[in-house]
Amino acid sequence: MPVPAIATNETRFNRYSDLLVAVAVIGSVMLMVIKLPPIFLDFSLVFNITFSLVILLVSLFTLHPLEFSVFPSLLLIMTLLRLSLNVASTRLILSEASAGNVIKAFGDFVIGGNPVVGFIMFLILVVIQFIVITKGAERVSEVAARFTLDAMPGKQMSIDADLNAGLIDDQQARQRRENIQRQADFYGAMDGATKFVKGDAIAGIVIVLINIIGGFVIGIVQKNMEFGTALHTYTILTVGDGLVTQIPALLISTAAGIVVTRSTSESHLGQALLTQMFARPQILIIAALALVTLGFIGLPALPLYVMAGLLSVLSLGLQRNLKKTVVQEAEKEKEHEIEEIKKPENVISLLQVDTMELEMGYSLIPLVDTHQGGDLLDRVVMIRRQCALELGLVVPPVRIRDNMQLKPNVYIIKIRGVQVAQGEVMIDHYLAMSPGIEDPEIQGIDTREPAFGLPAKWITPAMRERAELSGYTVVDPPSVIATHLTEIIKSHAHEILGRQDVQTLLDHVKQNYPAVVNDLVPELLSVGEIQKVLGNLLQERVPIRDLVTILETLADYARLTKDLDVLTEYVRQALRRYICKQYVREDNTLPVITLDPALEQLIRDSLQTSDYGTFIALEPQQAQNLIQQISKLAEQAVQHGYQPIVLSAPVVRLYLKRLVERVLPNLIILSYNELDNQVEVQASGMVTL
Repeated sequence: MPVPAIATNETRFNRYSDLLVAVAVIGSVMLMVIKLPPIFLDFSLVFNITFSLVILLVSLFTLHPLEFSVFPSLLLIMTLLRLSLNVASTRLILSEASAGNVIKAFGDFVIGGNPVVGFIMFLILVVIQFIVITKGAERVSEVAARFTLDAMPGKQMSIDADLNAGLIDDQQARQRRENIQRQADFYGAMDGATKFVKGDAIAGIVIVLINIIGGFVIGIVQKNMEFGTALHTYTILTVGDGLVTQIPALLISTAAGIVVTRSTSESHLGQALLTQMFARPQILIIAALALVTLGFIGLPALPLYVMAGLLSVLSLGLQRNLKKTVVQEAEKEKEHEIEEIKKPENVISLLQVDTMELEMGYSLIPLVDTHQGGDLLDRVVMIRRQCALELGLVVPPVRIRDNMQLKPNVYIIKIRGVQVAQGEVMIDHYLAMSPGIEDPEIQGIDTREPAFGLPAKWITPAMRERAELSGYTVVDPPSVIATHLTEIIKSHAHEILGRQDVQTLLDHVKQNYPAVVNDLVPELLSVGEIQKVLGNLLQERVPIRDLVTILETLADYARLTKDLDVLTEYVRQALRRYICKQYVREDNTLPVITLDPALEQLIRDSLQTSDYGTFIALEPQQAQNLIQQISKLAEQAVQHGYQPIVLSAPVVRLYLKRLVERVLPNLIILSYNELDNQVEVQASGMVTL
């Protein structure tokens, strides 16, 4: 397929762009030492004016300052070019009393052949550039650079928050960080580049004075000119030269001011100006009335009344267009809604179920409204981060919505569209949980803490300090909801983890450990089978953050067995340090409830395998006695102040857990192989036949 000519030219231009810039810079320097023919100087001056005008137009059509990030460097190159042209023109003026047609034309046409008028015009241009535009651009660049640097930490935190909330992906976060760094570099460079423009304006004044004085002396002493002729000739040429170079400098300074004051927008500067200036037609009517009023105090009435009439006509036209636009937008919105209803995709979108949902009654809306001081959204972001650190689970974004069918103070938590938990909070109260000894002076509304079912009271803010002094644990309503949501996520983590989530985790591991993933998937296990193993771990709150160890263990034992329950036990043994760390006490001891060896043998002998898996097939009375003994010993453990943990043989651990989890869902059952060698095990009781 032939390559288009425009693409070929662009490629060729990019190939030699560095060489062209180098030649331009070196050529600008050479202008200072080489005497130029007048015709070449004319072309150089016209190029300077043209390129400065192009730069100004580019700045006007730039949407974001970073779109013109090369401007600071370009500013320095153009300043160097102007100074070089000043030196070249000065050489011609002083040596030949002539500097080409461009400078002569400016001297004759622009200033009308009057050197005094021309000199005053030159000074005015320099004052405008030096004091107004350049000084303002310099100050704006300095402030923008400082504010950009000060805002960088906050912007970085905002990017991290969006990334943790799942609003953006890693690539978008990386691009945003690069843009922040580029923005800081740009304003820092502009802060320095404007100093060169300021120096250029000062140099222009000095060069003009040198040309006038030097030319006057040369004209009288060397060229034997009369006093008036010398003064007129060299002043005209010098002022013309100053105007030729200061007008491009003024364009560049204006472009610099526009770039540094340009905020990010979706429209060009001209469009933004018209849209924002004439967005309210009534302002034009007020301005017209003000002009009419000025006509009654002695000012020229004709221009004031003409301008007032133009503003009135413009205001009426804008009001008519505004009403027409509102009607058209309403009609388009209505048509869009009708078209959306007709689309079959809308029905399909209703089939999508959110993984996590939090629905709230209308009284709880202020908890998520940032304008009313609500911080529940930020807490949800931190919950997702906490679950990633503790469990290794990437919790999908939690959709929060109001539900008018709920009671005002009630909230519900759903997983995949099904309600799994419910709670009630009082938004203007605090939840106080008793330390075990009730204080009769702490009055409130009796309730239960929704996450763990502990007895508690809703107390008024006035009672908060007294309750804290009495040893009560006092939390605000957002903390109650956040704690409940965290507990639900942890207890249902195995349901939240989907097959696509597992694939995402595998892709992440594969970036740094490709051999681990390639050795396991898909040769030994499928993604669905790995999901089942990870779900088994999460169901008993075993963290899956060390995914490399989990995958390596599966790769080691998947060649021996395809039983996912057995593979889960092997993984638990590999993660024994993580498991023990969750339950070991500060003195490195682990109180446990043991099983009588005869009971373990009985359980082992009763194991039966069917198409639905392996299970314990004890006599109903034996199973009931077993559960009752474990429950009794677990209650004693809680009374002594430590978490009840049952220690069993590896072969029966999983099946014993499944037998008792309906009655004791939070009971921890460990096997001997899951104990860390450095942990001291203490038997607090034994379950017997």
